[in-house]
Amino acid sequence: MVEFKKRKKKKVSDSGRKYRWLNKFILIVEDERTNHMLIDLMLRPTSARMLWAMDGHKAVQLCEEHEDIDIVLMDIRLPKMNGFEATKAIREFRPDLPIIAQTAYVMEEEKHKVIEVGCNDLVTKPIKKEILLKKISKYIDNK
Repeated sequence: MVEFKKRKKKKVSDSGRKYRWLNKFILIVEDERTNHMLIDLMLRPTSARMLWAMDGHKAVQLCEEHEDIDIVLMDIRLPKMNGFEATKAIREFRPDLPIIAQTAYVMEEEKHKVIEVGCNDLVTKPIKKEILLKKISKYIDNK
């Protein structure tokens, strides 16, 4: 008699099945190409449409041009116009657009400033995929 060993199933991340944002549009504001690529890789299984801005000025411009953007992932340390200034500018014409700040600098005063300028939430770098997806979901799943 031949015995067969049961194969252990590979653990597959639920994030691709759990978060389906086919009709959602996410603006990623990030000046570091590697960070952008990482976020893109994390979000790709969700089927969301994504747009990339490398500085705060471009982020403001894209939010003006694309009323269908559902959420913004805003880096704080950016060239030309930082994330704080860009968030304030976006709030002038899109007061209800969810904006999640992303930063490696997490001093207590910066956390308060992020909320003070109008961001809805904050993720810290290095970004953990499941935390990012849960935070995005909180703002766009019922929209």
